[in-house]
Amino acid sequence: MTARPLMSRPPSARFVLGGTVAQYLQAVTAQWLLPTPAANPAILDMFRDRDRQPRRDMVPWAGEFAGKYITSGVQILRLTGDAALRRHLQAFVAELISLQADDGYLGPWPEDCRLTGMAPNANLSRDRHSPTWDAWGHYHVMLGLLLWHEETGDRQALESTERIADLLCDKFLGQRRRRRRLVDTGSTEMNLAPIHALALLYRRTKTDRYLQLARQIAGEFAATATDGSPLAGDYVNTAAAGMPFHETPKPRWESLHPVMGMLELYYLTGEDGFRAAFEHIWWSIVQYDRHNNGGFSSGEKAQGNPYHPGAIETCCTVAWMATSVDMLRLTGNSQVADELELSTLNSGIGLHSHSGRWVTYNTPMDGVRKASAHEIVFQAREGSAELNCCSVNGPRALGMISDWALMTGKEGLTVNWYGPGRMTARVAGTTVVLTQDTDYPVEPTVVLRVAPKQAARFVLRLRIPGWSQQTRVRVNGETITGIVAGGYLAIERRWKRGDHVEIRLDFRLHRWVGEQECKGLTSLYRGPLLLTYDRRFNDCDPDDIPVLDASNLQPHRVEWTGAAPVPELLVRCTGARGRQVTLCDFASAGEGGSPYRTWLQVRNAGRASRFNYDNPLRTQR
Repeated sequence: MTARPLMSRPPSARFVLGGTVAQYLQAVTAQWLLPTPAANPAILDMFRDRDRQPRRDMVPWAGEFAGKYITSGVQILRLTGDAALRRHLQAFVAELISLQADDGYLGPWPEDCRLTGMAPNANLSRDRHSPTWDAWGHYHVMLGLLLWHEETGDRQALESTERIADLLCDKFLGQRRRRRRLVDTGSTEMNLAPIHALALLYRRTKTDRYLQLARQIAGEFAATATDGSPLAGDYVNTAAAGMPFHETPKPRWESLHPVMGMLELYYLTGEDGFRAAFEHIWWSIVQYDRHNNGGFSSGEKAQGNPYHPGAIETCCTVAWMATSVDMLRLTGNSQVADELELSTLNSGIGLHSHSGRWVTYNTPMDGVRKASAHEIVFQAREGSAELNCCSVNGPRALGMISDWALMTGKEGLTVNWYGPGRMTARVAGTTVVLTQDTDYPVEPTVVLRVAPKQAARFVLRLRIPGWSQQTRVRVNGETITGIVAGGYLAIERRWKRGDHVEIRLDFRLHRWVGEQECKGLTSLYRGPLLLTYDRRFNDCDPDDIPVLDASNLQPHRVEWTGAAPVPELLVRCTGARGRQVTLCDFASAGEGGSPYRTWLQVRNAGRASRFNYDNPLRTQR
């Protein structure tokens, strides 16, 4: 690698998480990951009978389901170490690989339609043909197999990925006569995504033509049709011109996967234009399109308006979180970790059913939660009643905690994740166990116990969230000074068993004053959690929520004694004329199908804060 990230996931990292996240991980494993292939056999059968008659009727992106499923499973496995899940994924991967064609093709489309961008049985709604997202499907299969190989060392998974890459090179590399470019297969936000997997694969294999094709695809970003209209997103040039992502030619969420590939090219080539474009796009989305609940997209694309009421699709938020993981690795900026926490604890958990059995398609700021299998039921097909783009992708929102919770760099260990449980990694030649005694994010105190196998000197960096303006830290009872919100607190010492760090974060309410569609409304946060009205916990209906007063907000925690599921957090506030309203954490809101609201009427909330890089959440007290 010509350039390197500032921080990365330690390969030695192991996790035993507790609290609500652990409950969701267990539920998703038991109720979704393990049952899915048997409950939806077409997830593999579509590859098995792709050349049989009569042809299967499929959505254009059907080839992605298996790859997204593996990726979600591996990332969950990293957090749980669940032996049953490991055996299950091993069998699934082996069967998928066995269905690969002799030429390396591992998609669901008939032989004469492979990687052409068209197939007669690609139907959006059973009565309308549509171009295929065939290269996109192969990208997700490659990504899943690479992650599985990284986790297990499975050589067959790597070889299968290489065979896909060889097929892509055979079909698209170079400009020989009659050879089509990948950009000419249509659906370019999607079908240019293999740039990401090709760059990752090159890093492992050093096969030159994988890098050559990745660079060729980057060149195709700026391709135009004969009439001069853009065929692809032109991500590098538009970013260099200062254009926000929502104004680019391809602002759909799928573009984030080619954008991640662009960053991998920066690491491989050192060409700074790729890095600069990636950073510009990331910050552009934070400024213009990341919603108050940490979700991304409005109607499946960037709109340039974080208040836009369009659907906040699960796949969009997952792609945004994956992009943020890469941004954190690249920059080592703690504010990116703040963004990941915001997305994970609010939209990431909130898009899941408490049972683990389903995820949403849309997790709106205000509205209701609906299972994706209901809201986008048009994706259901024979043998795959529960499969859709979001159902196989949603668990990644939890699994990606394994990528950013604990990181290493030149300065030792960096703790980004706060929550009950234990994290283990190697640093300074020894294994260090970090145990957190805490009820965070419900309560503000975290006691971090540091237990190296052998006493060792290293730096332990603690994330100080940007919203925590008054943070207190003590090491073995001794107060630490120089704490800055929105950065890392670096503590260098000779650590030994019995050392402990006490962190007390600032849980005073902070608020985001709305504009545009949310003008006159305010979102309230307690620590990282977005507070939300849910009719289930109140006597008042959504159009009759009491007006609150920012100058006199004194919420107090209350316990829920009603029916399950139990919310993570409940606080009660007194509003106008002494009327009370109970607010829950966003992730719990709407679990029972009741309407909820995150944009509330709050008097004396002040003026809306302008976006700035020091306060990307634009909250105030």
